[in-house]
Amino acid sequence: MPLFNRPDGKLATDVAPFRRMMPFLMRTRTESAVYFEQDLDLTRTQRFIDDYNATHERRITVFHLFTWAIAHVLHERPRMNRFVMGNRIYQRDGVWISYSAKKALADGSPIVVIKRKFDPKMTFQETVDFMHGDLKEGRSDKKSHMDKELSFFLKLPAMLLAWGVGMVRWLDSVNLLPGSFIHPDPMYASMFIANLGSVKLESAFHHLYEYGNIPLFAALGRTKLVPVVDESGAVTSRKVCSIKYTFDERIEDGLYCAHSLELLRTMVEDPRAFIESQQAPRLARAA
Repeated sequence: MPLFNRPDGKLATDVAPFRRMMPFLMRTRTESAVYFEQDLDLTRTQRFIDDYNATHERRITVFHLFTWAIAHVLHERPRMNRFVMGNRIYQRDGVWISYSAKKALADGSPIVVIKRKFDPKMTFQETVDFMHGDLKEGRSDKKSHMDKELSFFLKLPAMLLAWGVGMVRWLDSVNLLPGSFIHPDPMYASMFIANLGSVKLESAFHHLYEYGNIPLFAALGRTKLVPVVDESGAVTSRKVCSIKYTFDERIEDGLYCAHSLELLRTMVEDPRAFIESQQAPRLARAA
């Protein structure tokens, strides 16, 4: 048992012995990473986006639908919302999602990283409003909490800064890092999303960060038309979006993860069925 409690989660008590042993055998997220690709059919999705944007001032993209859906999935499938720290597996307190955006579509433009807690009762409209507000603030000239912290720490000599980062990692590993440090830090989250499609790029497999405790990374690519063979055998085209995931397999097995991503697929590919009723589909939780 860990000596101290964590401010961002509780020790998971329903973990099988072999999985409890995995963090001792695979010590880092890098060597525990599993890569998975998912293509989402946007046929019905795009119709919903077009209808929504025609009647709302705040426009949406696949990114908004994906973020709304994955937040629901992480609430519905709580074993995906775990993390490893100090060779122990923890259940995260709440669903926290971090995502990045360019302040402007230019080579020299800085990247802003945003972290937000998603309540399970949050509707799609509320999600869109929060995300638009977050991006507007992030792209403004106002300095974020992280910007202020980095500005301070980067003034330190390199040797002292390296020692300080090492101390933060050690305090984190023994559950002594305070919540005031963890809660605003976007590297302590349920998931990190990179919307590469917003800059017209294909999706790419991204590494997991050793700093912090994010176990799941998703990179969304640009929407594109691809040839497909329909049920009659005829070749046609469909608009799709490719998502590439990197997953720390120490927190849960691949089957549970695959079922969770299939739940996400149903929500993104047919959003009208769930958003208009403001209910996410329920999948029987694994024992």
